[in-house]
Amino acid sequence: MFSGLLAMAGLGAAFLFVPFFYYLGVPLAEAAPAALLLNAISLSFATVNYWRGRLIDWRIALPIAAIAVVFAPLGARLTPHVDKSTLLFLFAVFLVFAGGMMLFYQGQARAQNAGSARVWLVGAGVGSTAGFIGGLLGVGGGNIIVPALNWLGLDAKRAAATCAVAVVFSSLSGFFGHVSFGKMDVTFLGIMALMAAGGSLIGSQLMKEKLSSGQLKKVIGIALWLIAAKMFFDVFK
Repeated sequence: MFSGLLAMAGLGAAFLFVPFFYYLGVPLAEAAPAALLLNAISLSFATVNYWRGRLIDWRIALPIAAIAVVFAPLGARLTPHVDKSTLLFLFAVFLVFAGGMMLFYQGQARAQNAGSARVWLVGAGVGSTAGFIGGLLGVGGGNIIVPALNWLGLDAKRAAATCAVAVVFSSLSGFFGHVSFGKMDVTFLGIMALMAAGGSLIGSQLMKEKLSSGQLKKVIGIALWLIAAKMFFDVFK
């Protein structure tokens, strides 16, 4: 269910998988890398669907992915040394802003007309931030990339599809950065991967064929606010 909903937004469900696994009794050191790996698997299937639908803007996806791959393991390596409560609080504040932007902001399609130098500059900024924070928290970074792409002017569907490509690589890179801190339960991971892949295929197909851009923005905004509420609850409980 998580993968299906968030595949529609191109986000991946790692930031929901982490608390979900943790509350099931999976140690946090194992929950974060497992969530990132599932993120990569589920969004790989979604990316294929988006590629077939010609929704991916490769000019923007590739630089974001390239930079995120570098910064995600750096964030992952810092995880044991940083106060997570502070980071979660700041991240939740950002998600409130990002969700409001998805629900109320009307962007103009100007990023698609940008030159190559500007595309790489934007990709470096978005990719480094999303990769580092995504690796640090074990969330993949999609919830940073999608609002940024929408603010830059990409259509909501193209932003979600473009983000999915970057998050696949960011999640894999973050996973390898985290993996040395914990061991993997292969059986558990395999079962969850199958469920995540199936949900992602269904969600991405719905996004491609059934939802308008306006509807998708509402889905993204509400999802981000729900995630923020969960983070605030975890910080202050």
